[in-house]
Amino acid sequence: MNVVPSPIRDGVGRRLAVCGLAGALALAPALGPTAAVAGPMPESFAGLVETVSPAVVQIAVKHDPSAMPAQPGAVPEIPKEFREGPFKDFFDRFFQDREGGLAPQQPAPRQRMAVGSGFLIDAQGHVVTNHHVVRDATGIEVTLKDGRMFDAELLGADKKTDLAVLKLDADEDLPHVRWGDSDETRVGDWVLAVGNPFGLGGTVTAGIVSARGRDIGSGPYDDYIQLDAPINRGNSGGPLFNGDGDVVGVNTAIFSPNGGNVGIGFAIPANMARDIVNQLRENGVVERGWLGVTIQPVTPDVAESLGLDQAKGALVATVVEGSPAEKAGLRQGDVILSYAGKEIETIRDLTRAVAATVKGNSEDIQVWRGEQLVSMDVAIGEAPTEMAAVARQAEDGVELADVGITLATLEAETRERFGLDDKADGVLVIRVAPGSVAAEKGLKAGDLIVSVNQAPVGEPEAVGQAIAEAISRDRPSALFLIERGGEQRFVALKLSTPEKNVG
Repeated sequence: MNVVPSPIRDGVGRRLAVCGLAGALALAPALGPTAAVAGPMPESFAGLVETVSPAVVQIAVKHDPSAMPAQPGAVPEIPKEFREGPFKDFFDRFFQDREGGLAPQQPAPRQRMAVGSGFLIDAQGHVVTNHHVVRDATGIEVTLKDGRMFDAELLGADKKTDLAVLKLDADEDLPHVRWGDSDETRVGDWVLAVGNPFGLGGTVTAGIVSARGRDIGSGPYDDYIQLDAPINRGNSGGPLFNGDGDVVGVNTAIFSPNGGNVGIGFAIPANMARDIVNQLRENGVVERGWLGVTIQPVTPDVAESLGLDQAKGALVATVVEGSPAEKAGLRQGDVILSYAGKEIETIRDLTRAVAATVKGNSEDIQVWRGEQLVSMDVAIGEAPTEMAAVARQAEDGVELADVGITLATLEAETRERFGLDDKADGVLVIRVAPGSVAAEKGLKAGDLIVSVNQAPVGEPEAVGQAIAEAISRDRPSALFLIERGGEQRFVALKLSTPEKNVG
């Protein structure tokens, strides 16, 4: 299992890994004489497992080795004295050279395989799994419990919620499970995880719901169920069942100091997953509502300064020009206290509520402004695509906020303005934001961008599209070819949305 540094860390350096739980079922403390429980632990889960396990599948994913980024720590650290000692031939044959090239006599890289889990949600062969399981796949093969194998088509994937939907082409109805109501799942309820840890198909583990509403820093819509059922590498995308055999979650990530199970796993709630899956199945993409504000938490100090009795709501930091928020009259400094009749306790409440709103719907918003409540209606728009989010129209060009540059097309006026001759070709940098990634790498106004990721560019929109494509492929940086004074050089610019999860 690959383990990478995560936004979740504590003083002893714990890290987040995607579905790499291993270990034993945590035992609950003895209940006091007055404690009440919803029901006793069942004597056996066997009947439930027999019912649901035929719908849980193993997913084998093929990857092109030339397209796979190097994984830190993927190659064992072999001391130099061993590599050049009596075991040199052994290490030359079985390990890659640490400097990056293949060792002498090593065969060409073969197609890499990864294994994950999933589950069938209807008789027609639709399979739910994680986005990170099928990311960058060149082929997907699904194996049922009874041994039948199918080539799967990827209908759609959503990186923001780490969900994907596959389709199997079967001549007969397939076993499937039903969604449950994850809102009814309580802390302390028994749950079962079924999946394929380490490729061992049909493995079942049991535990309890440890917490609800966890934000693990993996995306803007975090609302995870925390559980202690042991999960290992290969369980990613598998179902989490309640005692009725309904799917209440999709197992996705763990919290671990070393990649092993410490009894803290996370599953995407079924109520969120179901809506995303329905959109992916029907349209291949997820459409989200858009308000057009950047928000921040209301701290106790902020609440006191604004005259609020409680530290809750979402403080509007900026309002996007031309957005639904601006049209509705929202202002910088407003505190959004309710949306569509529901109280906003945290910024996550607002993010999820707006994203779930259908484009064009008008919703009531209550804000705190000038120590009084103000109500307004806002017609929710559609969230910009990654391209639109990356490239924004500036007053005199196109702004790429991800890297901190503003671009313009080469025309007679811009050539004259920056002293460029008629032979100069590329996209012109007309402004570099101080302190930005581009500024740190030495880019200046007047530079020309000749290519991005080795693809020639001639318009600002092409640069934005190249960055958006790099983001969609989970690349942490983009390679720019910059020309200045007739000389060219490559510059790698880090993107603002690096991948946090490794499958």
